[in-house]
Amino acid sequence: MQNITVPSSLLRSPDSFGGQKSGDCLTGSPIFRDDRLVGLDAPLPDTDTVVVVPALTEAHCHLDKCHTIARLGPVAGDLMTAISAQLRDKTHWTSTDIRTRASRGLAEAKKAGVEALRSHVDWGDAAEPPLAWHVLCEIAQGHEDVTLQLSPLTGVDQMAERSFTQSLARVAAAAKGALGAFVHDHAEKREGISQMIQAAKEHGLPLDFHVDEGLDDCNGLELIADLILETRFDGPVLCGHAVSLMNRDAEHVQRIVEKLARANITVCALPTTNLYLQDRRQGTPDRRGLTRLRELRAAGVKILTASDNVADAFCPMGQFDPMAALHLTSLAAHLDPPMAKWLPMVTTDARRAMGLDPFHIEDVPLSRLRLSDAPDCEGLVSGRHPLRALSPLPDSQNR
Repeated sequence: MQNITVPSSLLRSPDSFGGQKSGDCLTGSPIFRDDRLVGLDAPLPDTDTVVVVPALTEAHCHLDKCHTIARLGPVAGDLMTAISAQLRDKTHWTSTDIRTRASRGLAEAKKAGVEALRSHVDWGDAAEPPLAWHVLCEIAQGHEDVTLQLSPLTGVDQMAERSFTQSLARVAAAAKGALGAFVHDHAEKREGISQMIQAAKEHGLPLDFHVDEGLDDCNGLELIADLILETRFDGPVLCGHAVSLMNRDAEHVQRIVEKLARANITVCALPTTNLYLQDRRQGTPDRRGLTRLRELRAAGVKILTASDNVADAFCPMGQFDPMAALHLTSLAAHLDPPMAKWLPMVTTDARRAMGLDPFHIEDVPLSRLRLSDAPDCEGLVSGRHPLRALSPLPDSQNR
């Protein structure tokens, strides 16, 4: 067997894992026991090294919308333009159409090394589940090798009605999903968020918010933090986008990020969609469609990145690959090396934010690990060395 390099950030107990320290990683000859990678011996001389990480987690995507760009025609524009174009496309959303496109997206994610992903599902006005929810539930049941977690996506104003929120919460709980909403400049956002928190408490659900998706003067993020703190909600809360945090001055940013840290809220950057849609103007944009990742991390807030939209009205390109999202995020947000410290954004921290047990390298079966021929974590994040599953081990290699 080759030498193995593992990022210390993805180990439960790096101090007792063995091997030779190499920056933020450990390198050595692998020790296997009971279908686990349980430690490292000293590195073997003159032997190639592979990087091993847990299977990736895609914390924010849209399987119901994906791969529609070819039939949309010209869609270049801002967020509202994309929403309108995607609504028009729903006339094509039959069971077969949704299943074909979503299955293609899920296959792409699995090929990229993903084992768990959360897909948002556009809900509409009625409390009853839309067609896409039923189709994606069927797809989830047909793929035992991947955890597909679903989250309703509707305006937070609708969530202000308790009966509506409770209906969605019951449906989400039955599917072992999350309770989600879009929070922007909604008049009833305080009551909507409050009803969501109450329903999540009653049904044991994680919460997920599309919030402040724009460079305008919105601050739903702080309202969410305030209400989480007021209600003492202790379940997982994931806030995606949070782009308008870029508009706040240093004093306001510090106040907000400290609240997020105390509320144990995770923030997810979604660079492909936000870099594409935000700061639309004449000429080349000069604002980055990102949240303040470095300030969030410095305050102790867990940060993630994810793929978001793929080949639809919100992003005509993209890919279902969290490592590609991390690559782009690192370039756009100056997430500097060593890259091993950022890998929890698409692995252990992403799973926690979804309410799943984190996959530490030494705790999971080999089938839930991925390896790459990359020489180091910088090469891994670059995308030049794809992830692949570990080959089954002969009994002679288990100690």
